[in-house]
Amino acid sequence: MIELNNITKQFKAGKLVFSSVNETFRKGEFIGLTGPNGSGKTTFLRLLSVNSFPTSGYITYKNMNIHENPQAYLKDVGLVHDQESLPVHLSAVELLEWVLRSRNLWSELSEKEINDIFDRLSLLDDRNEQIGTYSTGMKKKTQVAAAFITRPKVLILDEPLRGLDSSTRGEVEKMLVEAKSRGALILMASHTADVNAEFVDRTLEFPLS
Repeated sequence: MIELNNITKQFKAGKLVFSSVNETFRKGEFIGLTGPNGSGKTTFLRLLSVNSFPTSGYITYKNMNIHENPQAYLKDVGLVHDQESLPVHLSAVELLEWVLRSRNLWSELSEKEINDIFDRLSLLDDRNEQIGTYSTGMKKKTQVAAAFITRPKVLILDEPLRGLDSSTRGEVEKMLVEAKSRGALILMASHTADVNAEFVDRTLEFPLS
């Protein structure tokens, strides 16, 4: 489904993040990315989310180069970034409406689906307040909701459980299992303790050798 072909990423001369990486990620796989801070996990996911370009090599999805066809690729992708880059003047509800409308997925059921996902994540009355007033945990819940609301074919998640209370973490894990069961490819960077071995198919250890 996603193929990495001889991917090398280098930020400055003499300092490689990783080199000549060849990987294939398939429909329904859950790939856990583990390793210490600074080991390259976020850089790897930035390449896969088209927020960064490889120094050499290329990445394909459905046989198309994702960096040459970002719109066609990203319409199938749900993202939780490492940073909370959310529009501060929208409410969480307005953000999810924009996400659905921008992908031509809005329907008569969408309002209920938005409220249902926020109920699951325990983002209650604040869902209608501006995101700029949210705590870190509330912003994380909004990011997760935005990633899952389109039922994407690919989920790219950088520390999606960080900052969440234990009950919400459990709910997100259920959402991950549901996404995997419907065939989504999941790539999730996390601390080793956060990756539930029961539903991770394989783990990439960083730094990549």
